[in-house]
Amino acid sequence: MRQDLTVQQMSEDDDRSPPLDLRCGAAPSINKARNCSGEAVSGSGSSTSSSIPASVPVTVTEYQSQYPDQVLEIVLENVLQFLTSRRDRNAASLVCKSWWRAEALTRSELFIGNCYAVSPDRARGRFRRVRSVVLKGKPRFADFNLMPPDWGAHFGPWVCVLANAYPWLEKVYLKRMSITDDDLALLAESFSGFKELTLVCCEGFGTCGLAFIASKCRQLRVLDLIETEVTDDELYRLMVRAPQLTHLGTGKYGPTEVAQRQGDTEPDYIAAFAACKSLVCLSGFREITPDYLSAIYPVCANLTSLNFSYATITADQLKPVICNCHKLQIFWALDSICDEGLQAVAATCKELRELRVFPMNAQEDVEGPVSEVGLQAISEGCRKLQSILYFCQRMTNAAVIAMSSNCLELEVFRLCIMGRHRPDHATGEPMDEGFGAIVRNCRKLTRLAVSGLLTDRAFGYIGKYGKLIRTLSVAFAGDSDMGLKYVLEGCPKLQKLEIRDSPFGDAALRSGLHHYYNMRFLWMSSCRLTRQGCQEIAQAMPRLVVEVIRSDDEEETDNYVETLYMYRSLEGPRHDAPKFVTILR
Repeated sequence: MRQDLTVQQMSEDDDRSPPLDLRCGAAPSINKARNCSGEAVSGSGSSTSSSIPASVPVTVTEYQSQYPDQVLEIVLENVLQFLTSRRDRNAASLVCKSWWRAEALTRSELFIGNCYAVSPDRARGRFRRVRSVVLKGKPRFADFNLMPPDWGAHFGPWVCVLANAYPWLEKVYLKRMSITDDDLALLAESFSGFKELTLVCCEGFGTCGLAFIASKCRQLRVLDLIETEVTDDELYRLMVRAPQLTHLGTGKYGPTEVAQRQGDTEPDYIAAFAACKSLVCLSGFREITPDYLSAIYPVCANLTSLNFSYATITADQLKPVICNCHKLQIFWALDSICDEGLQAVAATCKELRELRVFPMNAQEDVEGPVSEVGLQAISEGCRKLQSILYFCQRMTNAAVIAMSSNCLELEVFRLCIMGRHRPDHATGEPMDEGFGAIVRNCRKLTRLAVSGLLTDRAFGYIGKYGKLIRTLSVAFAGDSDMGLKYVLEGCPKLQKLEIRDSPFGDAALRSGLHHYYNMRFLWMSSCRLTRQGCQEIAQAMPRLVVEVIRSDDEEETDNYVETLYMYRSLEGPRHDAPKFVTILR
């Protein structure tokens, strides 16, 4: 039973839903809850009542004494319908076999944090009434070109199983998966009531696959392609075909290539947006011509989420948009909006919960347009902030400490100072005290990313105060193995640990032997690991998959390990590992 529990437990790092709400609606009635799969379920209300002759009066007490298990299961299943937290559901399934069965029958959302942690067939056997699937593939550092292409994470095996097992599926959220047009076509043809598709950092598909989704899925409400490109012509066709969309994220906004090439009339984006009266989420501006930015004005007042993370717009271009976005809760942008743009966000968006600021130029030797000034403005104007990702070239401890005092609801704090080992630019001191204040004052913190000049003292703070931290990302930081030891010994809930270019070696790796079975994964690249040290971990923990990854042009050596990726799996080592991956046993 514990192995099957791990299907839904493999890697949960928080209780929050994915960026798009993938939870099902209100809890269904008793009959609907117990018969939605179309199968006869032992102990259901209909089967129990039909087994009692209608002419025989039966008191409640007699009924319960004759059929105690069925009554309890009916009550339990209907109580579990209201339990939405994945972690709470996992705990409930551990109570006893009856609860384990009931939890599986009532779970409508399937969350798989690592597509190699469990097989599609095992998931199908455990959960029979799934309406929503969240599936994640490559680790996050793949976004920074730290993983060779063609590593894996194929959606094909999963969509084949989903098509047969869950014909009533409504929502799919995929992250860092390899997807083909055929996969999307099968998805579109298999689920008549399909409503939501979110693809984050996915690759391998084109506009043909999206055309299948747009034409076949008539109930589609959400189409969000984050860090995934689609042509402007297909964007316009999607909007015309599906004006009922509430979430839209694709393409670029400007003169279309087809119109320019053929001399046709330009599409009327203003009318298209005005027709999308339900639109609350807008993203994916791969390119945007300033003249076309006004096209989104009709929907600004209702927007709760706006993503400009690929749009090179200035503060002056942002202000007419953002001044109307009083309901905005999620905002992503490039640092081209400068500190001035962040100050405009802070002045207007009092309901902001999540902010991400990405670099337009990620080189280390440039002067970045955002700094501690913008961070401090956000911390003073957006007191309800829960999550922040902030790329910059310079920062001060004072600004970070101010955020720790003003934004006490922070659950996610990711500060990425792009220059290596950069200190507080005002004092020249390490950034230890700033990050120490974050873990000390933000009591709900579950995710942390650290950078800049950091000593082992900062990691001591994390180990001492970061008791709820589930995800930790480290870049170019630390003095010695002691820094990692502080974390592995002091953070009992740690699930995901990502480290690059830091001075941690085999001794630090061995210090986590007591904890690795409880973690989703450990990623270490360009550290001080040896092949022998990684082999010792693989032999000591046979239920972990220990992958040593090298670049395509790198020769395999006996000593130095460039990249270690280690994760739990119920299925053991995968069978589609490419040649540049060595799985240690």
